[in-house]
Amino acid sequence: MEMLSPTPPTVSQRLHNYLDLIRWSRPAGWLLLLWPTLSALWIAAGGFPGWHLLVVFVLGTVLMRSAGCCINDVADRDFDRHVKRTVNRPVTTGRVGVKEALLVGLVLTLVSFGLVLSSNAMTVYVSVFAVLITLIYPFAKRHVSMPQAVLGVAFSVGIVMAYTAVREQIPPQAWWLLLGNLFWVLAYDTEYAMVDRDDDLKIGMKTSAITLGRWDVAGVTSFYALFLLCWAWALSDEQLGWPWYAALAAGALQVVWHWRLIRHRERDTCFRAFTQNHWLGFTLFLGIVVSLLLQR
Repeated sequence: MEMLSPTPPTVSQRLHNYLDLIRWSRPAGWLLLLWPTLSALWIAAGGFPGWHLLVVFVLGTVLMRSAGCCINDVADRDFDRHVKRTVNRPVTTGRVGVKEALLVGLVLTLVSFGLVLSSNAMTVYVSVFAVLITLIYPFAKRHVSMPQAVLGVAFSVGIVMAYTAVREQIPPQAWWLLLGNLFWVLAYDTEYAMVDRDDDLKIGMKTSAITLGRWDVAGVTSFYALFLLCWAWALSDEQLGWPWYAALAAGALQVVWHWRLIRHRERDTCFRAFTQNHWLGFTLFLGIVVSLLLQR
């Protein structure tokens, strides 16, 4: 009997699959990238950086996070089918082919790179490093005991690019902000890894949640504290005033709330903690924006 070939997806179905591939319905991922980048952009510019840079960094952040999802899903397609949370991802289920996903990622990366070309040479050079670290991260999970540190670098390069785009230099302040942001990524991505710990142990994936073991909750809380301390130190000479200190205090309260969510290591509450992290980034960004407005 002749086998019938599968019906090709319609344009609508293909678009839906692509949006699922880049996690369009879950904006928490790109918001985690966006708030620290915009915070650095406002600090570097001493206020509103102008519409051109704002559009470049907002669109560039969304596009590169989406491209990273494509690369990550291709690299992890054989692992994702063994993890409850990722078993239905489009590459794993075959709704999007490997070459197709890589092509989508390439197009998104090129569009993002085109945006960066409208800035300056130094920012372009840093963006090349950002692309390289984005490519490396998915494979770090096979070899590095805390791959979240690699992700932390990838998620923090936007801070450096903000300074190069505005000032064409990288002052010590930018490195302190980057270091602090790296600790924040370690905090929230360890919460994320705590959700999948049982599945990751079975398939041999390396994560910070596994490496920290019973010290995971203490580790996450410490990472949050180091994040806030680094940013407080980095901006101590800016004389930002009470809105910034209020934002730091609100951020510290959010850290306590995160501790309460993850202390029992339950999947649902750990995942909730991860998805709500963007509010911490937004709180600090808002404190910076209001403080700089009041300085004028």
